[in-house]
Amino acid sequence: MDVALINPFIDATLHVLKTMGTTDAKPGKPYLKKDQQAKGDVSAVIGLTGEANGTISISFPEQSIVAVVSRMFGEPISNLNGDMTDAVGEIANMISGQARQKLEVMGRILHGSIPSVIVGKNHQIRHITSHPVIAVPFETENGGFTIEICIEE
Repeated sequence: MDVALINPFIDATLHVLKTMGTTDAKPGKPYLKKDQQAKGDVSAVIGLTGEANGTISISFPEQSIVAVVSRMFGEPISNLNGDMTDAVGEIANMISGQARQKLEVMGRILHGSIPSVIVGKNHQIRHITSHPVIAVPFETENGGFTIEICIEE
């Protein structure tokens, strides 16, 4: 997969976490994901269609997302509840939208679906594709999270 398709998602992730969750995140080295195991306790998945098809996902361990959403809401949140899962879906939606805007400037038109949110320890994310899935780990002061990008060209 072309790295030019990955960078808009990394940039959008950094921007959304900073502006919405007042959280500084640092991206790690992207890698080829070889299994379907989610890297967190709550994940949002968005399908992509248009001139290419694919999916993106973002997975947070509970500790990490509790800190981000507590900052978003301006009040302490203690566990994964309905408001928390809604926030994860909205974070994914904002990342997808901003990344797709950047891709459109590059001449790549993609449309995003409504996010699906999955909650639970040891859940799986199935990117319905035969193409490689690129995972990008991020670190914050309250733990990490991972985005996954799979776009068929």
